[in-house]
Amino acid sequence: MSTTAPAVVPASEEAQREVVDLCAELIRFDTSNPTSDERACADWVVARLAEAGIASELVESAPGRANVVARIPGADTSRGALLVHGHLDVVPADAAEWRVPPFSGEIQDGYLWGRGAIDMKDTVAVMLATARHFARTGTRPAREIVLAFLADEEAGGKFGAHWLVEHRPELFAGVTEAIGEGGGFSYALDDTRRLYPIENAQRGMAWMELTAAGRAGHGSSPNDENAVTDLAESLTRIGRHTFPVRLIEPVRALLAEAARLQAVDLDLDAEDLEAELAKLGHVADFMQVVLRNSANPTMFTAGYQTNVIPGRATARVDGRFLPGHEQELIDTIDALLLPSVSREWVNHDIAMETSFDGPLVDAMCAAVRAEDPDGHPVPYCNPGGTDAKAFTRLDIRCFGFKGLKLPHDLDYGRLFHGVDERVPLEGLRFGVRVMTRLWQDC
Repeated sequence: MSTTAPAVVPASEEAQREVVDLCAELIRFDTSNPTSDERACADWVVARLAEAGIASELVESAPGRANVVARIPGADTSRGALLVHGHLDVVPADAAEWRVPPFSGEIQDGYLWGRGAIDMKDTVAVMLATARHFARTGTRPAREIVLAFLADEEAGGKFGAHWLVEHRPELFAGVTEAIGEGGGFSYALDDTRRLYPIENAQRGMAWMELTAAGRAGHGSSPNDENAVTDLAESLTRIGRHTFPVRLIEPVRALLAEAARLQAVDLDLDAEDLEAELAKLGHVADFMQVVLRNSANPTMFTAGYQTNVIPGRATARVDGRFLPGHEQELIDTIDALLLPSVSREWVNHDIAMETSFDGPLVDAMCAAVRAEDPDGHPVPYCNPGGTDAKAFTRLDIRCFGFKGLKLPHDLDYGRLFHGVDERVPLEGLRFGVRVMTRLWQDC
């Protein structure tokens, strides 16, 4: 009996063409969170799946907050299913700041422009194009694929992944592993070679509201219990604090591989680690955000009249912590606050880490190498957070992988939630080719 794996059916030309149109249509739905909702876009997703004969279920967690889940049967029914998830919502965009209208889905200079082009309607389009290709050609994935198109990721997933995990966990029955956003994009190592960071860890989220309680009074009078002053001083302490370097395993592994590829003698246990990392050039800059915990003040609210000292002032801080270092963040913040300032959570969610091994990891790496021989997959810690945090509560092993090859001169990281967000057309087509390989070998 032959044990030879079946030959991979490559992505069709039709799938590679339509992914661009699918992404453009997705961008034209204004799913800004919190000023809009996902319902119209979700209805469109249901219709595109139905065209290919794929049944799906639309689930509203609240009026307009819509999620879509579908299943594609796999060849090996003895294996757990693979969840492939993406979110339909986007952050708002100010059209006055953009070179093109942010919800136009315009194509210029080899790029598709618009809010969500890389976060993450590009991946949603790849999911749809790949699913439609499998349905049209009768290609079977290696195991069952569960597709989830989710609401509310940009605001923490209260109406999306977290709600589904809490209220509709049966939708993910049989799922053992998942891939979503947060990794699988290319990062230029040099003129010809690229790293492909595949997320196997995430920093945790610690969004907090700080409240200073003081003594209200007239703006012309001395006041040593000024809530605005106390809160401002506390925020300055937090904003200027530098947390110590904590080298977790996925970060260590990426740095070691980058050093190997560049033939750099790197001592990751050196006392002056920052000086060592400087040997890696721009790769060290790329990794700065995941070397340590962080906390950044982002919002401040106080007062109602210039000549009135308010008795209360509030602010928001975006805190992020590395796996294993949550308590360090909390203790540090509490030590930096003045006694008059209290803290409460706005959004507090886990850090994640899983090992970089197993058949799924092998399949992701192989799919990248097959389509980009100069690509080098590496482990990666996502500095932000994704819907994967919700799915880990179902004991699902989660990774970030989108399969996106980028031009070397595109500053991908700065486009997230930024102005003039855009995705290269060839990057979308590359994603379909990679995802088609992955689903057949996962």
